[in-house]
Amino acid sequence: MVYRLSRRIIAFPDPALAEEDGLLAVGGDLSVERLVLAYANGIFPWYEPGEEYLWWCPRERYIIRPDHIHVSHSMGKFLRRHDVRMELNRDYADTMHRCRMKREAEGTWITDEMELAYLELHRRGLATSVEAFVDGQLAGGLYGVSLKNCFFGESMFSDMENGSKAALILFARQAAEKGMPLIDCQFHTPHLESMGGEKITYIEYMELVKQGLEA
Repeated sequence: MVYRLSRRIIAFPDPALAEEDGLLAVGGDLSVERLVLAYANGIFPWYEPGEEYLWWCPRERYIIRPDHIHVSHSMGKFLRRHDVRMELNRDYADTMHRCRMKREAEGTWITDEMELAYLELHRRGLATSVEAFVDGQLAGGLYGVSLKNCFFGESMFSDMENGSKAALILFARQAAEKGMPLIDCQFHTPHLESMGGEKITYIEYMELVKQGLEA
């Protein structure tokens, strides 16, 4: 059964009740309060433009442990050959929009409503963008939700070779120094797997989220 959410009540059903594919609920809104409650429980919105809000909680999660980030031999050479630096929150709205534009041709879940909702999270200190510069030029970045010592990644973009990889590697290194237990990737991709991503169960995932939220 997929549950229908009320716009008046900020609540979700038990994540264990999600469908096999991870779909848990429809409806509700994208308010800051609902989004914070969702991410703190391993739930996230993902829907096509024109659809109702769909809320997902997959039973198998994909994460990167920051201290396990994998840097390939070729990527290591790239980082040594170039002046690569990272900024946080250079321009959250711009980074999110660049991620959207990179996916417009094939279809994207990053709608106008999503951009406004996540920008409001950022204004309240609950969302972070990461930007990588290579030899002084913006090369790529990523954005996501930040709750205490947890980061829930949403999307990435590259405008130059290895741009998003550089952003993720430098961010993971900083996250490892801060003792961040996970970077949530939501779904598996070969790109993330090559950088040290791993599958874990929802129970294992929530144990890591709890560590981060209690830090």
